[in-house]
Amino acid sequence: MSAQVNVETVNQQGPGTGILEQVCVVHALKPDRGIGVTAIDKRAVAGPVKATKVGLYADVQADRIHHGGADQAIYAYSEAEAQRWAQELGREIPGGCFGENLRVSSLETTDAIVGERWRIGKYVVVEVTLPRTPCSTFARHMEEEDWVSRFTERGDVGCYLRVVRVGKIRAGDAIEVVSRPAHGVSVRDVFTGPTPAQAQAMLDEQAATGVPLPEKILNKLRQLGFTD
Repeated sequence: MSAQVNVETVNQQGPGTGILEQVCVVHALKPDRGIGVTAIDKRAVAGPVKATKVGLYADVQADRIHHGGADQAIYAYSEAEAQRWAQELGREIPGGCFGENLRVSSLETTDAIVGERWRIGKYVVVEVTLPRTPCSTFARHMEEEDWVSRFTERGDVGCYLRVVRVGKIRAGDAIEVVSRPAHGVSVRDVFTGPTPAQAQAMLDEQAATGVPLPEKILNKLRQLGFTD
């Protein structure tokens, strides 16, 4: 993951820009036979929302074992990815439909580089951490046949974000990629399984910068035999 950067002095012509189209928080907890209740039903809200180290203000994660925490504080999904699903499913996929907190345009989420940092608006800074793993709760929410396998096969899973600098964000804010690690490994690469070269590149950058990879990525690398 990337070393610390002074985002105030980064050249405005950075490696990527986008727009925060919608900010979404939980609309209501809904019953789920798997875990009791789920907070996956998120809807877009108007006005500023505070991004904290544990997520957006007024949002919640019902299943704290698999969701939430510093490395999964916020979930982002791109409008382009949502529109591909909308065409395939023949239905609208509004912001929050996939349980995401941020719907963004003109910016990669699944193909974002692990560890890259975004500035949202003038102040908030977030860091790309992990892919979303589809689960049975997601499938029940979507009410689509074989949803987990279809979502997995497509691979457009979006990305989780860690909040580096807290503050308020709102729909319409500009998003700027202010730093990007040299290892070049994307969220999609982690989701599908990194190659040995990709795994080594992430580990080498971790060693060089002293910035640890998310524990879930390290666990995956251990499972794949890339590290002890």
